Amino acid sequence: MRIRHQSLGIVLLAAGASLAAAGQPPAGDYLGQAPPGPEPKLFAPGIVSTGMFERDIAITPDGNEIYFTVAGTRYAYSAIVVVRRVKGKWTAPEVAPFSVDAGATNGEPCVAPDGSQLVFLSTRRHAASSLMAPNDLWAARRTEDGWAAPVALGPPVNSDGSEYFPSLARDGTLYFTRQAKGERAHFIYRARLVDGRYAEPEKLPAQVNAAPQQFNAFVAPDQSYLIVPMAGRADSLGGTDYYVTFHNPDDTWTEPINLGPRINTEGDNEYSPYVSPDGKYFFFMSSRARPTRELFLGPLTYRDL
Repeated sequence: MRIRHQSLGIVLLAAGASLAAAGQPPAGDYLGQAPPGPEPKLFAPGIVSTGMFERDIAITPDGNEIYFTVAGTRYAYSAIVVVRRVKGKWTAPEVAPFSVDAGATNGEPCVAPDGSQLVFLSTRRHAASSLMAPNDLWAARRTEDGWAAPVALGPPVNSDGSEYFPSLARDGTLYFTRQAKGERAHFIYRARLVDGRYAEPEKLPAQVNAAPQQFNAFVAPDQSYLIVPMAGRADSLGGTDYYVTFHNPDDTWTEPINLGPRINTEGDNEYSPYVSPDGKYFFFMSSRARPTRELFLGPLTYRDL
């Protein structure tokens, strides 16, 4: 798919005002929501977009599971939430089983294009350590009974710095953000899958890492393009904007193109892009209000968020 933002169905993820508590979603694809046109449309108000701090979205290839992140003010908590379609009916949102630990940050889910695994960010403890981990990437494999227990991707992907926002191509290549230990800047990396293991990650060139800060890149399943939130560019409409860069046959990338004022605003919280598995819709985070939330401690359920 060659993305053309003028013709995309565009969906906004995040609410501008508090809405009713999450209820039973209607039937139909995409939680029964009416398809958007070229203008952004709030996605699933009262179900996904509720006035809390919602970001990130990932949809299984069959469209029957939708994952997203719900976070508290200043990330007092951060959990991955799921809604499922069972026998044609959507369940109410609930915290995913691998994300119920309120003592760890969990978020930024990515479902592989073939649905075989789910990769996400977590600060949970590693088995060999009693200490909280830095921001590392973890993966859960799909089994007949759901997702297996997550395991850390480990080196060379995880490092002594922080890794964020995984995005998987169809051939298993992993794109992610890395912030090296002791450094402020974030850069986009790529790790190819070779004989079932990730090769040493490579920092992508200046056309991708084209701003003082860039992070949370979404890759097309065929790697034909990346959508990259970038901060600090002269052509930015706000603090952070979404840009697209296209992948050339010689493994170079085009100069980034700002996705324009229909998507980008003067706000600074535009940093979570996603294109639906069918290629029809662009989901993106855009915070146009600042919900508040009290500190919560204890095992998480969706009603606690």
